[in-house]
Amino acid sequence: MGFDDGRKLKGAYAAEVVRTKQVTPHMVRVTFGGGDVGQFPQRGFDQWFRLFLPRPGGEDTNFAVVPEKLGMIDYLKFMTHGDRPPLRNYTVREHRPDLGEIDVDFVVHGDLGIAGPWAGRAQPGDRVVLMDQGKGFDLAPDATFHLLVGDESALPAILGILRDLPPHARGLAIMEIPDLADVQDVSGPDGVEVRWLSRSAEGAAAGQPGALALAELRSFTPEEPATLSAYLVGERTIPAEGRRHLVAAGVPKSRITFVGYWRIGKAQA
Repeated sequence: MGFDDGRKLKGAYAAEVVRTKQVTPHMVRVTFGGGDVGQFPQRGFDQWFRLFLPRPGGEDTNFAVVPEKLGMIDYLKFMTHGDRPPLRNYTVREHRPDLGEIDVDFVVHGDLGIAGPWAGRAQPGDRVVLMDQGKGFDLAPDATFHLLVGDESALPAILGILRDLPPHARGLAIMEIPDLADVQDVSGPDGVEVRWLSRSAEGAAAGQPGALALAELRSFTPEEPATLSAYLVGERTIPAEGRRHLVAAGVPKSRITFVGYWRIGKAQA
């Protein structure tokens, strides 16, 4: 399978749904294959990509408008294109180059958003386009401690980082999830502690999404702030307020990776 007009775009890869799986109550895993997936680069850690989806409502989707790249100006132009496919950013959960397959985990909250509902209804053969964007996590060779913090939207990225950290790595992963049933198996170094925080277990005390993870982060005091590596992602208060806390604790700004994946009150799924 290729693009309708026969193009092979630099950095863009035609793909189709191979299968889907309900991993946990709030997470659906979609496996992509076919098309150009066999050539999709494998970068590990929190490799992310732009996902171009079919238009909702069963309308014909014009994937021919997908550009060869999306810099900031290209992105703004694309987002205002009337005939564009819906676009969202996602993380590679697992990559099996030998099979030409990529797993992507989607957070689902009923009919909220675009990508989540699409994943819940996806069928084998459904077409999409992937555009590789590299990875955000930078493995600092001098890091003595890795701090990873996020909510369910950051789960694929954090689990990917844990999977690819060196065996001798030390650290702490704080992961907030909607329910304890959303806990997933973790593959990572024995020296990295994983803390799962469930909003349903805490009830009203959990507050809004991200509050539990942020409170846990604020209770953390780094022993060696100058050599700590921090990765803060998810609902935008986690990276914004979390970074402020770590800087105040002496962690250099250059050692903190922070990205707001979404904002309360604005559906991005």
